[in-house]
Amino acid sequence: MSNEQALSSNEYRDQRIANLKKLQELGFKPCSRAFERERLSEIRRDFAEDKLVSAAGRLMTVRRMGKASFATFSDGTGSFQIFIKKDLLTPEAFEAFAYLDLGDFIGVKGRLFNTRTGEPTIEVHEWTFLSKAIMQPPEKFHGLQDVEERYRKRYLDLMMNPESRDRFNKRSAILAEIRNFLHGRGFTEVETPVMQAQAGGAAAKPFFTHHNALDTEMALRIAPELYLKRLIVGGFDKIFELGKDFRNEGIDRTHNPEFTVLEIYEAFGDRASMQSLIEGLLPHLCRTVLGSMKVEYGDAKEVLDFTPPYRAITYRDAVKEVMGADWFDLPATAARARAEQHGVDIDPAWDHLLITHEVYGKAVEKTLRQPTFVTRLPRQFVPLAKACEDDPELVDVFEFVVAGKELCPGYTEQNDPFAQRAALADQAGDDAEKIDEDFILALEHGMPPTGGLGLGIDRLVMMLTGTEVIRDVILFPQMKPVGNQ
Repeated sequence: MSNEQALSSNEYRDQRIANLKKLQELGFKPCSRAFERERLSEIRRDFAEDKLVSAAGRLMTVRRMGKASFATFSDGTGSFQIFIKKDLLTPEAFEAFAYLDLGDFIGVKGRLFNTRTGEPTIEVHEWTFLSKAIMQPPEKFHGLQDVEERYRKRYLDLMMNPESRDRFNKRSAILAEIRNFLHGRGFTEVETPVMQAQAGGAAAKPFFTHHNALDTEMALRIAPELYLKRLIVGGFDKIFELGKDFRNEGIDRTHNPEFTVLEIYEAFGDRASMQSLIEGLLPHLCRTVLGSMKVEYGDAKEVLDFTPPYRAITYRDAVKEVMGADWFDLPATAARARAEQHGVDIDPAWDHLLITHEVYGKAVEKTLRQPTFVTRLPRQFVPLAKACEDDPELVDVFEFVVAGKELCPGYTEQNDPFAQRAALADQAGDDAEKIDEDFILALEHGMPPTGGLGLGIDRLVMMLTGTEVIRDVILFPQMKPVGNQ
């Protein structure tokens, strides 16, 4: 065990403060000015021996060997080796380097060369002390292993785990490429209220807050859908919003109360045009961000292939594939018994419709591994969609499912104010106040035929980066307060 590892946390902190004072005595105070530097990823990309460079980063490892030292530092874009030699520095600079600790930030200027083992390295001619790390970083060879600590102290996770930084860099690139794709197709990005007098657009439990200036209760939005449709009524023809939604519900491996959603609406479109949009967007993200149409997903390294076209299957056919061709001919009692044989718990009061939907969510959806559009769902579950022309009991929608999880619903949107009122009233039951009268009024001014979709960004990033845990793709997921476990 090294001396650093043997120290207690307080002793380690005290030692670092003592090192800081020694650095200051030698004339090395933390820098208060900008340090001009090249990113380490760019230095590696444009590497040429004997080239002079200026770089900065956090010290990650140091190997001291008397009159010379090798170290690595990282700037967030990559890491790079540096070489410290006594006869290349002033006596004070060489002595002071010995008082640097892992986690400290330094800037260096020097010459590029390859070591005997072929490692690109910066030969340091001068270095600048930029910032001191008073706290000890996680153990340098194994990174931050405690899963809960990774989420609570994401800065340590990003500092020590390159795969986490890569995942969040990909998330940023995915958001950028979504915007590039949609802007290239004539869509306009808009913003709608996050605080709403009435949360609508989905069946979910909202968070509430009090608006002091208006002296009224407000809800954090559960979906931006109804406001975006108001914009279609107002004359926008192709719009999208990337933003946060909030649902005061459970937390698990695929749900977080605060999450990011992409909603898209296209006047004169429909469910089919939204499917085409997904079959364009997903391959674009795979090409530009991942460089491959195939992704290894989860611990099992399941290969997901995003090469279009994607499979399409009706809701009824998907259920029959798992539950049997005679499923929809069964009485409710027999359907309940078969569902329970498949491990699905059923409320005795449920009718066949509710039993089927529970079976779909618990036993059918998880079997859909490759990208799949499930179409023609029962109208009771999608009140904001338009009915299928050949069957008013079904709605013209799809659920886009990958690896057994829904990523995206898409609709032919309901634009008939009378049918919309009836559907919302059916959903609201005895609670008529849940009907958004202002939205119905907007529809009465006329909304063109419209296609719309809502894509869960967190789940999309999970799929494209291969993780099955939503907290791995949210920088700061909600956690219980420490001591309130």
